[in-house]
Amino acid sequence: MTATQPTTGPGTETADQASVAGATPGGRAGGDLRETLYFALRNPKVLVGGVVVLGFLVLGLVGPGFLRYAPMDYAGPPMAPPSADFPLGTTTFGQDVFAQFVAGLRSTFLVGALGAAVAGVIGMTIGFVAGYRGGLIDELLNMLTNVVLVIPGFVVLVIINAYLGVRSVPMQALYIGVFSWPWVARAVRSQTLSLRSRDFIDLARLSGVGVSTILRREVAPNMYSYLFMTFVLLFGGSILTAASLDFIGLGPTNAMSLGLMMNQAVQWSALHLGLWWWFVPPGLGITLVVGSLYIMNVGLDEVFNPKLRET
Repeated sequence: MTATQPTTGPGTETADQASVAGATPGGRAGGDLRETLYFALRNPKVLVGGVVVLGFLVLGLVGPGFLRYAPMDYAGPPMAPPSADFPLGTTTFGQDVFAQFVAGLRSTFLVGALGAAVAGVIGMTIGFVAGYRGGLIDELLNMLTNVVLVIPGFVVLVIINAYLGVRSVPMQALYIGVFSWPWVARAVRSQTLSLRSRDFIDLARLSGVGVSTILRREVAPNMYSYLFMTFVLLFGGSILTAASLDFIGLGPTNAMSLGLMMNQAVQWSALHLGLWWWFVPPGLGITLVVGSLYIMNVGLDEVFNPKLRET
């Protein structure tokens, strides 16, 4: 998953058409920003996905300030079902499942954002440089991308997490990001190749502007919709990868996460004991967050591509 590209969103023919066809000088892509917001606020996929993601994000950011117990505190009677005092019940050790869920949301969003940022910076930098410079530099960066692309990323992540002593959310996000960028680099490179021959890029070259300035002021702004959709996909992929590592016991040891909640529920036989309130919320939370991100991505594709917009 960390080295593959989803079938919907950046990298597909539809997204390519949306970002390249609308490229114009001055950083406009896919139309005016207000026009984009107009269609975004009227797209049900964007609205539903955004509301769900935003709701969980607010809960993860604000919720810990209103909790009576810390995630690992022994708060009440063991194996208590959901009640007014414990909205999601308690674990076999009397820990508040809701407190763990809220804390897990914060870690989940943090690792998703950091992992997406690392992968995005690496992939976009390599893609921009390779696509714009071409020649030997393009070949070398393509070779590097292909090497990382064929490495079984999840297996390497398992090995790294198993044998390195440092297991924190930032380090986990760094590991995930380092192995998630190849498809981004290839997609951004193809976009840059199609843009570098445009008239406004030639004009920037003739004016004596440096390569970094051209990439920053001319190429990147004309791909803002494409890059934003790429970040959304990287965000969801990082969350899934982190949850998988946490579930098998290779996640951070100093922070609660939704994947770790499922790991502990399995470890202490929550399924056999009928403690559905322990293992259902974290699994459902991950499914809703990641699913909503991908639904948002489909809606954003319709928003940014005039051919798919619903007027």
